[in-house]
Amino acid sequence: MFGIADYGAFVAAIVLFLAIPGPGNLALITSTGKGGIRAGLAATMGVIAGDQVLMWLAVAGVAALLAAYPAAFHAVQWLGAAYLAWLGYKLLTAKPGDAPAITIQPRQYFRQSAFITLLNPKAIVFYMAFFPLFVDPVQHQGLLTFGVMAATIATLTFLYGLVVVLLTHHLAARMRAHPAVARALEKTAGVFLIGFGLKLALSK
Repeated sequence: MFGIADYGAFVAAIVLFLAIPGPGNLALITSTGKGGIRAGLAATMGVIAGDQVLMWLAVAGVAALLAAYPAAFHAVQWLGAAYLAWLGYKLLTAKPGDAPAITIQPRQYFRQSAFITLLNPKAIVFYMAFFPLFVDPVQHQGLLTFGVMAATIATLTFLYGLVVVLLTHHLAARMRAHPAVARALEKTAGVFLIGFGLKLALSK
């Protein structure tokens, strides 16, 4: 199909990767908890936008460039780690009655989740290694093949994000009746964000 070897396996692999806990999933959950469905969907679109940029950079060979210049790779890696840690710190230090640690305007949720996605240079390397696994070298159709793969990933990410946002919104409505639990979950999210930042900074 469009030069993609085993399209069903490709879809299954993407769904599996989407379900793996990480900064992107946490961005969807915290955005929805703070700003509702609109904010959650904006964050979902931010993740999709960031992923699309990284995918096409990978196709263009940026992964090879990063491998040739490790200093550039690590600079972006540290920048991403610092950004995640800063978001986590804002959640940890937020007090009851404070303005939200993450603002409620949907465009800012979009920008934040896009940054979280873009500031992970390992994603470029991942896509560079992932795409060849499902490209049929005989029926490959160049940019059309990669375009179909990118569109499939965007569609699956949107559907996955929609499910996460709706579930989170439903649970958040219940959490508002229990402020102490909501604050505990916010602090937990902060710890995880800092943890993701440290993992990104210390990984080789």
